Amino acid sequence: MSQTTEPPILRRRKNDLPDDIVLNILTRLPAKSVIRFRCVCKPWNSSITSSYFISTHLNNFAHDTDTDNDNGDGYIIHMPRHTRAMNSSNRPVCTVALDRTFDRVFEIEIPFDLPSGLSKIVGSSNGLLCLATSTNVIYLWNPSVRKFKRLPDSCLGNLGVVTLGFAYHSENNDYKVLRVSCRPWIRPNVTDDIEVYTLSSDSWRRVGMSLRANVKVLDNSFVLPAPLVSGALHWISRVVEGEEERKVELIVSFDADSEEFRMLRMPDGAMSMVRFQTCVASFKGNLAFLTFGGSEQHGGYQYSIWEMREYGMLESWNKLFVVPLERLAVCNAFTMCGALLTHCIETGNQEQKFVLIDTETLHEKDFDIQQPLCVANFMESLALLDGANMVSY
Repeated sequence: MSQTTEPPILRRRKNDLPDDIVLNILTRLPAKSVIRFRCVCKPWNSSITSSYFISTHLNNFAHDTDTDNDNGDGYIIHMPRHTRAMNSSNRPVCTVALDRTFDRVFEIEIPFDLPSGLSKIVGSSNGLLCLATSTNVIYLWNPSVRKFKRLPDSCLGNLGVVTLGFAYHSENNDYKVLRVSCRPWIRPNVTDDIEVYTLSSDSWRRVGMSLRANVKVLDNSFVLPAPLVSGALHWISRVVEGEEERKVELIVSFDADSEEFRMLRMPDGAMSMVRFQTCVASFKGNLAFLTFGGSEQHGGYQYSIWEMREYGMLESWNKLFVVPLERLAVCNAFTMCGALLTHCIETGNQEQKFVLIDTETLHEKDFDIQQPLCVANFMESLALLDGANMVSY
């Protein structure tokens, strides 16, 4: 009987690369390319969908993304803030664009239904997007691997005014969603209800806010997502201090690892000016503080932007930019490289338009959109590829 031999295509050649080198190469390829390589063979599919491979791929690309963002070569993703109910053949889209110029790169159709009303990008971390609808339904979605997940309903019962944040839990390689529910018109002196969703457990649980003062988190998240800086989410909050119940505004942070809250003071002099908008953002990995108000020096209006150079060190607040404007404006987005997207209103004829401002050069560029946007950073990744109970499309 003749001896059976393997087909030539299955034989391992002497000059084949070792498996560890092949996998190392794969961890450095774009996510969409890696997804296609899952079809090569079962061992490759098993390796690519492992948590170790996904984490290694993320670490390789996160470093490159940080460098791109610092150089203004990163990407953002945006979607209209107001959505209309559409059927599966006519869904709204998200647009991926360049960070500094907002020039469109490509569009991605949202694979789940959004009801009419205000929908928003809660945040973006490691290529994973968190979206929320006007009916308090929350989704996690990774367009690169074409998977999404609808989160369970709240454990808080009936919700009031809701503030949301989305964070990466670095210690456990996990993701969390923070939801704060406030009813200031009913219970002005009662603390907010707070819950945290953890992706690994796929469940919500209540958490407390152990601060010395009564804190009310202000909902400015429809303007800008709560920035994730140094592993913590940040909001502008109203704090009631002392027996005289003195009300002040502070920055409140939520550490995604320890799940502890902390209060940070705003920059000296930032609150003394007449202002129409106050918000926090992320600028090149650092916490940024923005105010919009009247300008005594230039006349008209101005945006003032501070950066906390050393996280948690209040004396490290540094005033970076003053952006003079001749018209009323609302900041729609402030990107990692310092591009300021404003919704401007002409005082004479009430004409509205969107203007993109480079805060370093003060160069202005009219932006051809018809309504306010939700904007977040964007990168490709394999997050959710190994997750359970995901919807593939």
